[in-house]
Amino acid sequence: MAQPEPQPGFDSTFHTLPARPDVIGKYEILEEVGRGSMGTVYSAHDPFSERTVAIKVANPQKLGTGQDGSRFRKMFFNEAHAAGVLDHPSILTLYDAGVDGELCYLVMEFVAGARTLQPFCKSDSLLPMREVVGIVYKCAKALDYAHRQGIIHRDIKPSNILLTQDRDIRVSDFSIARITRSDAASTQFDGFLGSPLYMSPEQINEWEINSNTDIFSLGTVMYELLTGNHPFRADTLTTIATKITNDKPLSVLEYRSDIPEGIDYILNRMMKKKSSKRYAAGIDLAADLALIFDDLEKIESEDALRRKFQTLKELGFFKGFNDAEIWELVRASNWQTYPPDSVIIREGDIDDSFYILLSGVVTIQKAGQHVDSLQEGDCFGEMGFLARTERTATVIAKTDVSLIKVNAATLDRANEATQLRFLKVFVRTVVERLKQTTSILTQLRQI
Repeated sequence: MAQPEPQPGFDSTFHTLPARPDVIGKYEILEEVGRGSMGTVYSAHDPFSERTVAIKVANPQKLGTGQDGSRFRKMFFNEAHAAGVLDHPSILTLYDAGVDGELCYLVMEFVAGARTLQPFCKSDSLLPMREVVGIVYKCAKALDYAHRQGIIHRDIKPSNILLTQDRDIRVSDFSIARITRSDAASTQFDGFLGSPLYMSPEQINEWEINSNTDIFSLGTVMYELLTGNHPFRADTLTTIATKITNDKPLSVLEYRSDIPEGIDYILNRMMKKKSSKRYAAGIDLAADLALIFDDLEKIESEDALRRKFQTLKELGFFKGFNDAEIWELVRASNWQTYPPDSVIIREGDIDDSFYILLSGVVTIQKAGQHVDSLQEGDCFGEMGFLARTERTATVIAKTDVSLIKVNAATLDRANEATQLRFLKVFVRTVVERLKQTTSILTQLRQI
């Protein structure tokens, strides 16, 4: 049987834990559904409510004596203190918490078939843009609710946001939440807490935080969901910290040509280095995101994107490209259509673009004379792309034409591996074109 998607806050790395118990408290254990550094998650049957629940059991190795054990126990039950006061449709519900012998456990809502957002942060498996905006909108409203209840999450990241089978979301794992309620002083702890890649500058520097530290982290998640790239990824913790506190991320418009400028503005505001310049509250962020929905009809559907993906995948030019690389080019390239008799390139113009025909036929003319015809899968404009020189021929659409237009700005939106593969194929195409030209010239000399 396939390994189930880990429950929120738990990775698939298996740690040394006792065998699965049959019963914990009043709950009858059904099966294990995830493990991580904090412990194990099981699905279980609650005989009193007659429902399936999820039980998070603390890793007993970390509940040992001493300062570390005490801190871990405090962190584990902090989730009960935090989530226990929250009742929101987009926050994973906590039902119960307790101790059964040596086992410390939390009982939570079980969401069958749910997945974390982690798999959707890769360029070949991105969610439709409308869905990403909707997810962040719901997260913003959920966080706004939590903040108004005196709870700051402090660990917003893809693996702590669940996407349900009916495309709803649940924010989860409040184990390191900061509780500002007056009745929670005994549960507080501070220090370098969270997941470094998703920390705000004030978390990195261990400064005083407020609720919009979660806004910064949510912005990082949104950036990743839209581009498949992390804005602050680096090889060392020191470099990550430097990027988060000092470097402005590359605009998402550099990765994708189909992103509305409004989304770019929202992301920039979410990830401002100074807390005072971000959205003051999740409801303000949600209000701006709601404005984007009016424009979402202009954004292509997932079906349309998949058709484009399939079109590129079937072209000979892209033979050898993996799916992730093709998806990057689908989102980065400029897709254009021309009716019959439209001029695509005019002789004498200066242009730095390279064109790949997806469908239709074009004619090549030089000084008004027909030179050649090109069709689906053919390329033109190579020399302009290489040297930004005057075009030496005119290209006219003979039929309805669909093509992609590629230039340096287009390629800059893709990662380095994709750029390198594209340029290798481009050079091979130029060499083949030069061979054909040489052969034609040789034949002409022989006539």
